[in-house]
Amino acid sequence: MEEYIAAQDEAVQPMLRRIRDVIRDTIPLAEECISWSMPTYRKGVNLIHFAASRHHLGVYPGEDAVAAFREELRGFDVSKGTIRIPWTEDLPAALIAEIARWCYHRHAAEKE
Repeated sequence: MEEYIAAQDEAVQPMLRRIRDVIRDTIPLAEECISWSMPTYRKGVNLIHFAASRHHLGVYPGEDAVAAFREELRGFDVSKGTIRIPWTEDLPAALIAEIARWCYHRHAAEKE
């Protein structure tokens, strides 16, 4: 995971480290790995991914999560299972944690 972050533009690395910390702290039983060339958290299944794009941080919790958080995500650029956060914006850490927790409970908690 650190290799992925270190390979990104230096200006965006702090936000990448922050989202990694938020997700790791929120769902500590999830395994960190790279899947689909993105940092991924999984517990039996892929739960949530994130990735650096040219103009934004992409967060990929899946279509169900984006639909479940439709109201909270109002004002964000979203489509299907994707949330785009411009590099110029602050990371909505509390919302990301809530979405990660939802993904974990929805898809992995029963596998424990």
